Amino acid sequence: MAQSLDPAAIRLHRNGQGTPLVMLHCLGMTHHLWDCLSGLADRYTLISYDLPGHGETPVPATPYGIEELSAQLSAVLKREGIPRAHIMGISLGGLIAQCFAATEPSMVDRLVLCDTTPRYTDEARANWAVRAAAARRDGAASLLPMIEQIWFTPAFVAAEPPAVKLVRDTFRACSGEGYALACEALGAADLRSLAPRIAAPTLVICGSEESDAFKDAARWLGGHIAGARVEFVAQAAHASVLEQPVVIERLVREFLR
Repeated sequence: MAQSLDPAAIRLHRNGQGTPLVMLHCLGMTHHLWDCLSGLADRYTLISYDLPGHGETPVPATPYGIEELSAQLSAVLKREGIPRAHIMGISLGGLIAQCFAATEPSMVDRLVLCDTTPRYTDEARANWAVRAAAARRDGAASLLPMIEQIWFTPAFVAAEPPAVKLVRDTFRACSGEGYALACEALGAADLRSLAPRIAAPTLVICGSEESDAFKDAARWLGGHIAGARVEFVAQAAHASVLEQPVVIERLVREFLR
């Protein structure tokens, strides 16, 4: 049974000035994922934090779902006196962003969903249990060979840029249990019924080299969120913001202004 998540466990990191832009990272990473888009701090107050069991945020004692992550975000923003913000999330962060935008519409100005889905395919849902078991048994870093294939194009990995090093270093430091609990939340998630409730103007971003399942999910979100726009980013796989930060910063600037 999923339990509520303590908002007191979350410490916000702020950078810049202007309208708040809350940035929600993906599985296995921390708020430092978003350092690649720090240029946006010239116009927005960039707000990020480590999700439960990631980085500086402790591993929860019990399982949780996407709904609990969304409720935790709501409680944290209310605690900090942030009544309304732009929300941007990638992958796991994108599921939280979908749920939050649907359930707290008055708190969301504009919504950016990157490389995410409302529900994983049946095959992927089954695989989350396998990945959770591997993380518990061998640590999150044991998954890096697979992660690099999913997150990046082969040429990007071969060039060994700082973004790939960041992912490797972060996974090596990631709690296996923290990772596994998040895997299980992803495997159970089905947010399809929430999409029609999202009222915020929405930009859906997806890497052109993503799996067909994620490209299908991007199109589904574009078709089920009223007025949503879908952008496919060339030469990017699942970690589009890390592989093509310049392109994504431009897309986000144009959309939010």
